[in-house]
Amino acid sequence: MSKDEIYNPLDKKHLGESVAIALLQRELIELSAIEPFDGAGIYAIYYVGDFEPYTPMAFGNRNGQFDFPVYVGKAIPPGARKGEFGLEVEAGLALSKRLMEHRSSTEQATSTLRVEDFFCRILVVDDIWIPLGEQLLIRRFSPIWNKVIDGFGNHDPGSGRYNQQRSKWDTLHPGRPWAGKCAENQQTAEEIISYLSGFPQTY
Repeated sequence: MSKDEIYNPLDKKHLGESVAIALLQRELIELSAIEPFDGAGIYAIYYVGDFEPYTPMAFGNRNGQFDFPVYVGKAIPPGARKGEFGLEVEAGLALSKRLMEHRSSTEQATSTLRVEDFFCRILVVDDIWIPLGEQLLIRRFSPIWNKVIDGFGNHDPGSGRYNQQRSKWDTLHPGRPWAGKCAENQQTAEEIISYLSGFPQTY
């Protein structure tokens, strides 16, 4: 047996996998029901609605299966952005605040989405494991809002930056007021949907 074949439970990949598995074992919560809570961590959002381009994915998430997240994300403690990552800084409401921002995004995209069609799994975790857990989940599931239709997690770029291109997500799901101020995406909604049709939404 080669050295590479020897299982090391403390290998960072295996430790990251344990975080990902822990998230997938968490109970499902309606995105519309999120309330403030303490902690930072990772999350997976699932869609079960009737937006036609997402039919294969939504079908795989019905009847209690929830096998195909539409988006995987993370929320790190504010102090991590100041060079204190991994030092167990206070997380505050980082994770719940991020999820409530996502809820607002789906609520504003009223022409294509309904917040009632979104569910999530949430895991509060020590900050040092957050990026690795998120990366492994994205690699495993290739969620379409991470891999194909970018922009769901974007924030208002602020005054003076609205000349940047509108994201694919905001082009396909218009409604966020600040995104409407950005320059049009080079791709139309129809072109984005056409590209999406060639991307596997089930495995």
